[in-house]
Amino acid sequence: MATWQPSSWRNFPAAQQPDWPSRELADEVVEEVRSQPPLVFAGEARRLQEALAQVAVGKAFCLQAGDCAESFHEHSAIAIRERLKVILQMSAIMTYAASVPVVRIARMAGQFVKPRSSPTEKVGDLEIPSFRGHMVNSEEETAEARIPDPSRMLRAYNQAASTLNLLRAFSKGGFADLSQVHVWNQEFVTASPEGRRYDQTANEIERALAFMAACGVDMHNSALHQVDIWTCHEGLLLDYEEALTRRDSLTGDWYDCSAHMLWIGERTRQPGGAHAEFFSGVHNPIGVKLGPGATSEQVLELCERLNPEKVPGRLTVITRMGADKVEKLLRPLLAAVRDSDHPVVWICDPMHANTFTTESGRKTRRFSDIMAEIEGFFAAHAAEGTWPGGVHLEITGGDVTECLGGGEKLSEEKLEEAYQTLCDPRLNARQSLDLTFHLAELMRR
Repeated sequence: MATWQPSSWRNFPAAQQPDWPSRELADEVVEEVRSQPPLVFAGEARRLQEALAQVAVGKAFCLQAGDCAESFHEHSAIAIRERLKVILQMSAIMTYAASVPVVRIARMAGQFVKPRSSPTEKVGDLEIPSFRGHMVNSEEETAEARIPDPSRMLRAYNQAASTLNLLRAFSKGGFADLSQVHVWNQEFVTASPEGRRYDQTANEIERALAFMAACGVDMHNSALHQVDIWTCHEGLLLDYEEALTRRDSLTGDWYDCSAHMLWIGERTRQPGGAHAEFFSGVHNPIGVKLGPGATSEQVLELCERLNPEKVPGRLTVITRMGADKVEKLLRPLLAAVRDSDHPVVWICDPMHANTFTTESGRKTRRFSDIMAEIEGFFAAHAAEGTWPGGVHLEITGGDVTECLGGGEKLSEEKLEEAYQTLCDPRLNARQSLDLTFHLAELMRR
């Protein structure tokens, strides 16, 4: 590892990278991003790793949630606050129902790049480059708009910085105070069955806080008034990740300071690829996504490649198997890692393997499939004697209509009412709460 450098990945095959029209311009932008302050700090990443180490041994649960693809068009304090509200609501329900700490990791302040199954797509009779996220190109359906533009890395950096500033203010400045548990309810959620059920839970939490105060418990404990909100994104665009990688002044170790945690996607997880090389050298907590084709041998090879010293909390495996396959496919992977003594955090992504396209051309997901994959994930862990460490969800605080079903029984006909995602369909706030109540019941078993 002594020879590793942030640029070492350039000697390996790199999948899913944009074809910049000018490598010289891209290098200039990389140098400009490199000159900017870090977005997060090494000490913060170490604290998250300590929290994830507790998840690995079954003493905590992880909630990874946020936008599918962050947008340059929807960047406001209100949008960030509403997304954070849902995460706070979900974690409060989980903690109260299951009596375990919840590690909150937001898919925010960096989720600007998306892998694609094809480099091009058809728009009418025209074939144009695929949309790869706002850090690379525009979602507009013209050939010119889809030309990769490296200057977008600077805009993404600036938006990530302002998003992190707001997240820190909200999480430490009183908004996340547990006594404000009722304030987190949006009006359209309050009017729904899920919202009313949340209100009931909020009332119970407030009564519990009042009971603790009456018993003389010190209610000034910061844990009741502040929360840690960590950030994560897929570390896909390696030019950007390299530019934000810094050597920690305390330990001398390298950290990718674009986020507290980063993950390698299903399409880029090759042990001999550029992404595995890059993330083998940074000391952040790292995730890797596994689809239904993953084998036990591949998982163990990734464990050795990314966490050879078996550091607790260092490696998270995020599985995306599909509702009808998860239990059967996951069990041998769990057994292999368990028997190897690798301290892996297991997280379920019930979204990506359950996506389909309607006859009208809209990508969507069924709430019932999402829940079925989570249930299969818990069943597989119960059978193998391992800990189901968390969930990885694409959600929004907005009142969107992108996923079918849930308590509101969203139908295919209603998808067009508020289908706003840049890429994949997200759960709205009501569906997110509905899922959380179901999840809390699984956690209590």
